[in-house]
Amino acid sequence: MLMIALFVKAQTYEEIKQTLMLGQYKKAKEDVDKRMTNAKFAAKPEAFILKSAIYAGMAADSTKINTPEGMALLTEAEAAFKKYREMDPAMPLATDPVYKNAPVGIYSALFNIGYKQYEAKKWPEAFETFKKVDEYSTLLISQKLINTTLDTNALILAGITAESSNNKDEAAKYYARLAEHKLSGPGYESIYRFLVTHYFTKKDIVNFEKYKAIGKELYPKSDFFTYDKTDFAVGLESSFDAKMKALEDVLAKDPGNYKANLALGQLIYDTLNSKVEGAVLPANAPEMEKKMVAAFTKAGESQADEALPYLVIGDYFVMLQAEKVKKSDKKYGEYLEAGREPYEKAAAVFAKKTNLNGSDRQQYKKAAGFLEDIYNYKKEQAKGKPADIAKYTAEAKKWGDLYLSIKN
Repeated sequence: MLMIALFVKAQTYEEIKQTLMLGQYKKAKEDVDKRMTNAKFAAKPEAFILKSAIYAGMAADSTKINTPEGMALLTEAEAAFKKYREMDPAMPLATDPVYKNAPVGIYSALFNIGYKQYEAKKWPEAFETFKKVDEYSTLLISQKLINTTLDTNALILAGITAESSNNKDEAAKYYARLAEHKLSGPGYESIYRFLVTHYFTKKDIVNFEKYKAIGKELYPKSDFFTYDKTDFAVGLESSFDAKMKALEDVLAKDPGNYKANLALGQLIYDTLNSKVEGAVLPANAPEMEKKMVAAFTKAGESQADEALPYLVIGDYFVMLQAEKVKKSDKKYGEYLEAGREPYEKAAAVFAKKTNLNGSDRQQYKKAAGFLEDIYNYKKEQAKGKPADIAKYTAEAKKWGDLYLSIKN
């Protein structure tokens, strides 16, 4: 009698399974719902994967997608499959030709629901759906139920909907999984652009450089992947304060970065010498001026063959600031003196070069001319000090002779 009872019990699963194989979903559902009320029937994991396969198949029907009936069926299918996994973590039945339709059907239904949400731009809802799609595709791949190692479509849509719903960290996780496989082609470049930008804003320079390198390898003609930390620090921000902070963050980790120091100095220079109509100097202009000079000086020190940082400092004090006051004003002499050393450093850089182009010769000549003027001014101010007069006269002549020797 015991053997007969066990046989009958086992047969009930097979009967419903046969009904399911014939595509008779309605009858299979009625039978499984009836049998699930029997504690002995529901005691085995097979009962739940059987129920899940039936409900998932019905939920995946295109006529039921996004309908109350379809959503209810899908919820039941997911719950039944979850129970099956809890009862039998190894999931041996998941590869059965009939029972595999449980995870496959759930995946298919979720994907279709998510895609409709994506088309309707319901980003948060779509993202939550595609998170589940990815979980099921990962399961299907691990169980070899689908013939692929990467569900590209699911990952792309999970990434897009995460990004569009402002879940940037989550989007980065999905895009990174695609990037690790170095997928390329016109449709994929935006993935690498997102990762580069995202990790820069997160101040994760290791991943910033990593994905920039991959992007450059896959898209060698794209200028985007040639931009460095300084370009992103300036380009990603819109306000002066935000740009300042971004550049200072770069310099905090790389104090000798020539480009970042130059950009910081130029940012302040443009603010102190704004061409915008009605622009007002910031209240902390003297402090900003010191910061500008320090940045340009650091840039010059970090790149010995570049005269530009020193020329900008010299021009700022001599061509801009000194021009704003009278020659008799004490400030006039202070501005000239502030520009003297930078011009001398710029001239020293040019003097070491053997082949100066036209622009370099013009800048070299300009620096020499201003230095002659500065020393002539210092000579005028040294009345009653013969030694100083002689020294400044000699310096003025040296720079004047150099000025005349430089051909345009």
